Amino acid sequence: MHKLPALTAFLLTMAAPLWAADPASAPGTPPDAPNPFSAPSALPYALPPFDTIKDADFAPAFEAGMAEQRAQVDSIARSPQPASFENTLVALERSGRMLDRVSKVFFNLNASNTDPEIQKIQTLMAPRLAAHQDEIWLNPDLFARIEAVFQRRGDLALDPESAQLLQRYHLTFVRAGARLAEPEKTRLRQLNQRIAELATRFEQNARKASNDGGVVVDDKAALDGLSAEQIGAAEQAASARGLEGKWLIALENTTIQPVLEQLKSRALRERIYRASIARADGGPTDNTPAIAELVKLRADRARLLGYRNHAAYALEDEGAATTEAVNKMLAALAKAAVGQARGEAAELQATIDAQARATGAPTFKLQPWDWAYYAQITRKARFEFDEADVKPYFEMDRVLHDGVFFAAHELYGLTLKERADLPRYHPDVRIFEVFDADGTPLALLLADLYARESKKGGAWMDVFVDQSRLQDSKPVVIINLNVPKPSEGLPALLTFDETTTLFHEFGHALHGMLSSVTYPSLAGTNTPPDFVEYPSQFNEMWAREPIVLAHFARHYQTGQPLPRALMDRVLAAQKFGQGYATTEYLAAAVLDQSWHQIGPDQAPPAPKVMAFEKAALQRAQIDLPMVPPRYHSPYFMHIFNGGYDAGYYAYTWSEVLARDTEQWFHQHGGLNRANGDFYRAKILSRGRTEEPEPLFEKFYGQPPQIGPLLEHRGLVAPGKSG
Repeated sequence: MHKLPALTAFLLTMAAPLWAADPASAPGTPPDAPNPFSAPSALPYALPPFDTIKDADFAPAFEAGMAEQRAQVDSIARSPQPASFENTLVALERSGRMLDRVSKVFFNLNASNTDPEIQKIQTLMAPRLAAHQDEIWLNPDLFARIEAVFQRRGDLALDPESAQLLQRYHLTFVRAGARLAEPEKTRLRQLNQRIAELATRFEQNARKASNDGGVVVDDKAALDGLSAEQIGAAEQAASARGLEGKWLIALENTTIQPVLEQLKSRALRERIYRASIARADGGPTDNTPAIAELVKLRADRARLLGYRNHAAYALEDEGAATTEAVNKMLAALAKAAVGQARGEAAELQATIDAQARATGAPTFKLQPWDWAYYAQITRKARFEFDEADVKPYFEMDRVLHDGVFFAAHELYGLTLKERADLPRYHPDVRIFEVFDADGTPLALLLADLYARESKKGGAWMDVFVDQSRLQDSKPVVIINLNVPKPSEGLPALLTFDETTTLFHEFGHALHGMLSSVTYPSLAGTNTPPDFVEYPSQFNEMWAREPIVLAHFARHYQTGQPLPRALMDRVLAAQKFGQGYATTEYLAAAVLDQSWHQIGPDQAPPAPKVMAFEKAALQRAQIDLPMVPPRYHSPYFMHIFNGGYDAGYYAYTWSEVLARDTEQWFHQHGGLNRANGDFYRAKILSRGRTEEPEPLFEKFYGQPPQIGPLLEHRGLVAPGKSG
């Protein structure tokens, strides 16, 4: 997962809300104390000075940053000089540096290492930031200058990147409501501020519900099936909450919890599943009222801006372009995926029945909390291995250095060296300096890989400093995972899925670190959601590529390589269960589109939110009781406060590009510098200096093809993709 592009982030998500009445009454640093955000950091790469940043610094820094940008924008808008590209567009790119510094640190820490004070500041600041952004987007004098430059664009002899910047700013202002009459602008401001408040409430409720929803286990015997490392981590998690002598199964953000694959106790599996799906649906963290109001207000805003619904508004500026294109893709994939999932369910039921006959125990009907467990048993029987066989070969540090970093070196010539001398916001964070093939310092990479209660669930990448020649700045990026931290002295062993996720997030990091553009708004990962996931999903390829896998997959105790026969079975097993995996993802993507393709009058009241969800899945013919959506609506963070509203389909859209690229690499010799350098030059270094479709075609040589994706997922036989 990632974040929204910079030009739209404030408007749609970072629009995180206001000091209500008197800013001076907000808690913060005393007036005479230095604020660490007042000037650029003096640390290497302008790394934020985490050792001096305090929660109390954020509010006054936000206030000062907004005031600074207001003055800068006012100067641009009221300039007596005729509007030019330099004094208007470039000046805008240079504005708001302090606000950018504090925003990047604040929202990263809120995701990775939050606390009650940070969450309080988020709640208070969300509407204020939304209002601040509206002051810019809806400033008539400023837009008049942008419009004047835009109308003369053919006479300006701009270089391609500058022409793209002008195009993007003009389009963004128009889509933000710059052409509305003043009464409509007033209404839009109100909508944006309330949407920001609701999105913030949703996120905080979902996070608290996950933390509070962990399942406490009294009897260690019920944990049969988990490894010693996992049991130790559960004991530590319980101890951290003062639950001595107990074990705590913490909840991750997905519906199906990873431990369901291993736990032998069916009763405990059911408890964990029911705790997972109950999150934020009722009680003090109930998110259904926020959902009901949020989708209505988004639909209201879309109508105000001239669109039939929020999805039509959001998709217009993405690769898919229309709701019809997204619906067609989802429907085509759903038919194949659901059919395969039904076949997989029949196979798992046969395993359950056979096991019952062998033991004399009564059989039962396959349920959602059974799927992962019996899929693991079936996979073991078919491919003669299970995760417990392969996890000892995926020790996290070796995967990182000998897998993720090794592939980056072979493809792009990168070298990463760990630095212990730089400040970090948490002891678990590791910092690596990245050097290009010629030894040139390129970027800093922060890696925050362990789970903790102060961190949101899932995996993601983000940016502390954007690459930009205009700002003379090198990138500082971060990747986050949520691997359970092992007990002291024990290794962190990854599943193959977690290994793939580490490669995925590093793919995002490469997109940020290898950026080579002038303007920060066009840098790195500042691309549409359905393109931003492309480099990350492509980078997953190297986790399963035999030459890379052989380099990092070594037993953590003996150092012996993963046996070739077992490696082959691991790779063959990747297609097993793709019906389930694709169906659970598509169910979530369908929910996203269903929530955002409605008009204001179709938004359900809070008590009907879950009924709306069920009806949406039934209409799409993807309502399989044993295959729940990857996220139910009350904890679907991606779409209600993650920047993927009407954009969750992006993972499949991007994966088409990723699997086409994988095929291209195989056709051109695989893992080598020539291929890596070509891909870097055409995709990774370009950000959004050109629109995604022509960028991809200049790399691939033709429009994207869906066949490689279908074959990769095992949804068609090789050679039958059409």
